Amino acid sequence: MTSPTGGFDPVLAHLADLGVDHEVMACDPDLADTADFCAAYGIDPEDSANAILVAGKPRPDEDRPLALCLVLATHRLDVNGAVRKRLGTRKASFAGAEETARITGMVIGGVTPFGLPSQLPIWIDAAVMERGRVVVGGGSRDRKLLLPPAGLLKLPTAEAVDGLARPAPDDV
Repeated sequence: MTSPTGGFDPVLAHLADLGVDHEVMACDPDLADTADFCAAYGIDPEDSANAILVAGKPRPDEDRPLALCLVLATHRLDVNGAVRKRLGTRKASFAGAEETARITGMVIGGVTPFGLPSQLPIWIDAAVMERGRVVVGGGSRDRKLLLPPAGLLKLPTAEAVDGLARPAPDDV
């Protein structure tokens, strides 16, 4: 698959290889952050899922444990509870922008679970799976992907996880 600029596009190629039904939505890169995107394009935040790279504190002589988590925009990832326990570490935190770009090859605002390194675990909050269709990052800040949540489970390292996130308070 090729990108709009003519180069190989690993995200679109991965979607095609997996046979995931999807729609590519063009997006102004300045409006790629979730709240801005939803407001500008009329997307309900309950139908938008954020892809967040999370890292655990490694034990001596071990690699830093990582996972990509998908959570609805209306929810907050339970980093210090569910995610930390699944990583098997004493501490866990959101990966920074530089680490996210290095691991995923994507910038924040465009991170997607498609086209990632094959060994990276992908944990999808169960609430995402309850939606009819969800919008996720498209691999860059200039596009998003609209797809049925079942398409996410076609990813070899993906699994739906109960309690990975909690509904955000209304006053946030």
